[in-house]
Amino acid sequence: MPIVVDIDVMLARRKMSVGELADRVGITPANLAVLKNGRAKAVRFTTLAALCKVLECQPGDLLRWEPETPARTVTSGTSSTGRDA
Repeated sequence: MPIVVDIDVMLARRKMSVGELADRVGITPANLAVLKNGRAKAVRFTTLAALCKVLECQPGDLLRWEPETPARTVTSGTSSTGRDA
């Protein structure tokens, strides 16, 4: 996914644990882990605002966009020299 979540970076900068952040934001540690690990499909603005308030940062400190790299395609039936086997 081209959206990268940098919550772990801000946690390290603030010397805060995931559990402490979850408590202060008002979400479960499991839901914070889903967001932190980039598995979330969406995030509410209220949650994002609470994260920014607790971590004293901007949304751009937590989320960034990176272009996806195109997947390499492998053609079956050819050898490494490009000739049919």
